[in-house]
Amino acid sequence: MKETHPEAKIVVGNTEIGVEVKFKDSKYPVLISAAHVSELNSIKSVESGIAFGASTTLSRMETVLEHATKQLPEYETRVFRAVLEMLRWFAGTQIRNVGCVGGNIMTASPISDLNQVWQAAGCVLEAVSRQGTRKIEFDHKFFVGYRKTALEKDEILLSILVPYSKKNEYFHAFKQAHRREDDIAIVNAAMKVEFENDTNVIKQLQLSFGGMAPTTVMALKTMDAMPGRMWEDDIIEDVCGLLADDLPLGPGAPGGMIEYRRSLALSFFFKFYYLVLEELNKSMPAKCISQIPNSFKNMYQVYHRDAPKSSQMFQLKSLEDSEMDAVGRPIVHLSAMKQATGEALYADDMPKYEGELYLCLVLSTKAHARIKSVDASQALKVSGVRAYVDHRDVPGTNRVGAIIYDEEIFASEQVVCQGQVIGGVVADTQANAQKAAKLVRIDYEELAAIFTIEEAIEAESYYDKPLTVDTGDIEAGFIQSDHVIEGEWRMGGQEHFYLETQACIAIPKGEDDEMEIISSSQAPSKVQMMAAKVLGVPANRIVSKVKRMGGAFGGKETRFIIITNACAVAAYKVKKPVRIMLDRDEDMLMTGGRHPFLSKYKVGFTKEGKILAVQVILYQNAGCSRDLSFPILERAVCHSDNCYKIANMRVVGHACRTNLPSNTAFRGFGGPQGVMAAEIYMSHVADTLGITTEEVREKNFYQEGDLTHYKMPVENCTLQRCWQECSFRSQRELRQKTVTDFNRQSRWKKRGMSMTAVKFGIAFINKFMNQAGALVLIYSDGSVLISHAGTEMGQGLHTKMIQVASRALNLPPERIHISETSTDKVPNSQPSAASMSSDLNGMAVLDACQTLIERLRPFKERNPKGTWEDWVLSAYFEKVSLAASGFHASPVKGFDWEKGEGEPFMYFSYGAACSEVEIDCLTGDHTVLRTDIVKDVGSSLNPAIDIGQIEGGFVQGYGLLTLEELRYSPTGALYTRGPGMYKIPGFTDIPVEFNVCLLTDSPNPKAVYSSKAVGEPPLMLAPSVFFAIKNAIAAARAEVGLKGTFRLDSPATSERIRMACTDQFTQKFPAALPGTFKPWEVRP
Repeated sequence: MKETHPEAKIVVGNTEIGVEVKFKDSKYPVLISAAHVSELNSIKSVESGIAFGASTTLSRMETVLEHATKQLPEYETRVFRAVLEMLRWFAGTQIRNVGCVGGNIMTASPISDLNQVWQAAGCVLEAVSRQGTRKIEFDHKFFVGYRKTALEKDEILLSILVPYSKKNEYFHAFKQAHRREDDIAIVNAAMKVEFENDTNVIKQLQLSFGGMAPTTVMALKTMDAMPGRMWEDDIIEDVCGLLADDLPLGPGAPGGMIEYRRSLALSFFFKFYYLVLEELNKSMPAKCISQIPNSFKNMYQVYHRDAPKSSQMFQLKSLEDSEMDAVGRPIVHLSAMKQATGEALYADDMPKYEGELYLCLVLSTKAHARIKSVDASQALKVSGVRAYVDHRDVPGTNRVGAIIYDEEIFASEQVVCQGQVIGGVVADTQANAQKAAKLVRIDYEELAAIFTIEEAIEAESYYDKPLTVDTGDIEAGFIQSDHVIEGEWRMGGQEHFYLETQACIAIPKGEDDEMEIISSSQAPSKVQMMAAKVLGVPANRIVSKVKRMGGAFGGKETRFIIITNACAVAAYKVKKPVRIMLDRDEDMLMTGGRHPFLSKYKVGFTKEGKILAVQVILYQNAGCSRDLSFPILERAVCHSDNCYKIANMRVVGHACRTNLPSNTAFRGFGGPQGVMAAEIYMSHVADTLGITTEEVREKNFYQEGDLTHYKMPVENCTLQRCWQECSFRSQRELRQKTVTDFNRQSRWKKRGMSMTAVKFGIAFINKFMNQAGALVLIYSDGSVLISHAGTEMGQGLHTKMIQVASRALNLPPERIHISETSTDKVPNSQPSAASMSSDLNGMAVLDACQTLIERLRPFKERNPKGTWEDWVLSAYFEKVSLAASGFHASPVKGFDWEKGEGEPFMYFSYGAACSEVEIDCLTGDHTVLRTDIVKDVGSSLNPAIDIGQIEGGFVQGYGLLTLEELRYSPTGALYTRGPGMYKIPGFTDIPVEFNVCLLTDSPNPKAVYSSKAVGEPPLMLAPSVFFAIKNAIAAARAEVGLKGTFRLDSPATSERIRMACTDQFTQKFPAALPGTFKPWEVRP
């Protein structure tokens, strides 16, 4: 078959070809499955090793090699052990169960986790064709180019022979990725050294690297220079110099991170040298070659993670409380079982409607350009295509926006970012719509584009005027200060990465221009109002419904307008129901994320660490439209003090206009950027004074009654209680001494601890938004149905609302139900955002329930021994309404931006966290060893849900500050468009020990049943990890005499951690000067 179809691809697991077809538009008319060919699945033990058939799955290979390592002498299995270590981190179990060893070889990926092992080990391949079989050495000649091997087109790979190692051979493999678990390598390597018998004289050295060239490469010059040399310390410098020549990377090489990748190659050899040296010393103790410093011995140990442990502590309800009262009980999320079993319904799970069609959007491939022409003729010829829609088909307005209408549903004359919607193809199936959309041809005239904050500052590309808050006299404060410092710091963006991508179904009703829209949105009323304007009809013709969302995190507060409006226009045009659900890469490209920020600061303080004056200038990368950038900037400005009283302070915020997809709401809504700006300058103060940051924080905490820099009083302040309890529970002072001792005894692994706190304002800053409605219906059988203005996105809002109603009505939660959120039940709702959903909707539900209780009171008094059902039925027979609407408006006073003062929040939420980390100074890897959190949630409505929110929010913040990085090409194309390149925290990224405690006896008089908001504030406890990492890096830098402050931007990725740990390896690769090369990426 291969001879007949030489271009055909042979597949087993399809783990690579499937990706190429889906995302690279590769065409493979013929695929040959080799999964069940017996010759390709055979495994044979031969004299020189084990031969694996090319179709052997990686899981099966893993099992065979594990068995071999237990049965054979240790020295014979050194290659096998290296393979197993690589497989330990190779994708996930599901992929290893179907992916095969031959496929991994033949895809010829330059960052394969195994090809460098096969190469360094000297494996032998067997290929077969009509002409017979031949043996191929897996050496430096095997990869002939990018994704090309030495096999002929008519040959197939039959097997690979993995050799036994010899007594005088030592073999190890290394891998560094963005995330330790289930991630592709940045750089990997395999190294083998063979010695002359009973000596430390090198006979042969094999060094193979991935991620350092378009193919897996061997360091040939280094390998040639080493035979005859003795395995002693002096070869380290020689090998590193040779490797630097063997593995050149130009400053604009694909993949970026040039200095980091080159440093990794040297660091891997450094580890290999000491691994082998230890093994030599064990095998030849009488000839102890060189002494290994005790401080080096944990450098090369195989990574081990202790079994995770955690505790959750909260205040139990009194035994005197009614069993009927569900408030304060750790009730399981009411959808948890359905979600775990896959029974929970989301937008795209809704049954298909008769005649339903599918919409696929046509997106811009240019960041800034005039549209010269659009040709959809070829798309319209595809079978099943019904229509092409664009701006000409919009019956109402084509201009939309979150606040200001500065966006178009369909670009008409100009595109302002890659991923902007130009049109859409409507077809009978998703496959046909996607196929046709790729055939739409667009001709552009490109225009100058801006991508980064620095470019926007240079071009003065801003939206509107800056925001400013000013208190006290900062110039006088600087004059009075003993020290004045200045600095700047960057915080990257973040992708929402909700499990369910944006989705919508638009259903025309066939009369009176009515339409029903089912969407995955945090703001159903916004969906309704936008669709009405776009279709040119009153809002009462549109019903917007949300069953639940599979996550949102702010990404579905406004950016759904791209999806829902296009879908509504398409349905209006074809007069049929139309469905759309974005693929992950489309969603990541189109919908924006958390705003990148640049903060510039100037701080004056006393020699004791008391802050006297602060000036902060914030620059926000807003993207190509305003969206919610100004409300987000407002919150960032208001949180640039975090929890510190600063008498003289000026904060200025700029929203930068760039040609990236519009950035938008994200959990914390500007708070994380403001909080981190504050923590960075506090850290700089501590570095300057040579004291701990915790000391500086404690000296400057807010006290009860203090005024913030925007002149809002701090009331019911539990900040000090959270801090003190967290310090006590974490045993911070005792463990800090242990950390110091560890660092004294360890050169290449360092630990750090940090404790941070947060003060987070709760409310929508726009005063009018602090309102909510509810509708409570009691049916004649006594069951209760609630509709309220909030949406369920996994945060447990519906569960809490049922608990509120349970207490108010004195009913068990099982008698109460919430089906969906719909604009024909509760109108004019606000988005479920700002951590206000429980506060607002809980009070509205309570209001409606109290109305109903009053109506039922006469019947209860008439029949005090009756049941709930008796009272309800009596009211029904006496024609008493059993439906009530509720409403609540929080008394938020608002903020006057002209005066720069006001009370934009209802109250503040407080918390503290202490984290300990360990970093690998040679690779930049880190592990969070322990985190302790104390969080004030008032009188918790549901401790189980609140603790889940705290844990989840913290880990999401951890991802923001350490792992998640958005990377763009110099033309504005998003590289990180899926889980392959964009990494959120995995299971092994959570703290090894994770303790959460809810602060006791802290009722909040300003929210339903004395509770407090919980959704966003915990995310801002993750800085404890960031600064623990920074402290660990500082300990590493002290080893080479570097003291004092240094800049560490966010996220603190393995690259940034490694390069901040300056040593003899990083110093070999100074960064190229900007402007001397064309960069592979830009960071916005």
